[in-house]
Amino acid sequence: MKDGNIIYKRIERRDAAENRQRILDTASSLFEQFGVEQVSMNQIASEAQIGPGTLYRRYRNKGEICLDLIKDNVVLCFEDMEAYLEENQKEPPSKRLRGILSIFIRFRESKSQLLKGVEVFESAKQSKSGTPGPLYHELHQYFVGLFDEMAATKEGKPNNVFRADMLLAAIKSDSYLFQREVRGYLPEEILELIWATFI
Repeated sequence: MKDGNIIYKRIERRDAAENRQRILDTASSLFEQFGVEQVSMNQIASEAQIGPGTLYRRYRNKGEICLDLIKDNVVLCFEDMEAYLEENQKEPPSKRLRGILSIFIRFRESKSQLLKGVEVFESAKQSKSGTPGPLYHELHQYFVGLFDEMAATKEGKPNNVFRADMLLAAIKSDSYLFQREVRGYLPEEILELIWATFI
């Protein structure tokens, strides 16, 4: 009997893993084809050939799917930022800020649809809980730290928490995509304008 339970649990885990991968593969394909906003949870379930209950047991909304799809890339992005900061620790903080902004903008460009889905999900969570998501929190810490270093070499102490909040607002999907799609700025131009505005 004990062995039977172990085998049953393994099969259940394998099935769950297979369903998870099928959901992610299907969602990724649909998101690339139609965009995150245009795809419904029911459409994902139907295309993945699973029941809606199976989908909703694993993911409560598209934001959670986007987060699962993008999480490895987010980790790599932050590893790139850490490596950049380590390699350039003797550079002025303004140059290091520009470097991590450049890394994030490249990341944003490569994963814009998924990142927007994550931001919508985190924004909804933040309005309920009052706390920002982990992506926002991590970037905020980098920005505040670098702004604090810059302030140490200048007179006066600007509110660097507010400054970091405003910088993050400028690179969130809605603001960033407005500059790209409506204003027609290239990523390099946006980087230059953001850097000139905040430094």
